[in-house]
Amino acid sequence: MRVFYYLSSCSTCKKILQSLSLPETIALVDIKKAPLTPNVLETLKDLSGSYEALFSKRAQLYKTRNLKEKKMTEEDYKNLILEHYSFLKRPVLCVDNNIFIGNSPKVVAAAQAFLNEQ
Repeated sequence: MRVFYYLSSCSTCKKILQSLSLPETIALVDIKKAPLTPNVLETLKDLSGSYEALFSKRAQLYKTRNLKEKKMTEEDYKNLILEHYSFLKRPVLCVDNNIFIGNSPKVVAAAQAFLNEQ
């Protein structure tokens, strides 16, 4: 799997996409236009170790639904990510068996360092 999952309307995703030197072999997938399928999400979970690692607690829906107050299970995280694209922490870069999740400077730097080694 060689994919960059992002949201085209997200300025942070766009900035990261421009800063990374993505090879042409990595497909770009706008999660709003092409929502994740259960099988793809399962693969991402296998690479990341959990659905929670893929879940964005900064999503507006997380706040408006008061999900912080709820004790969430892995199944809850999975179902919410499948329900609405904004629950996916983004961007997500998958290169073979390596995954980089989110937009923290540390993650972006690690992704760029990995890509530079390729």
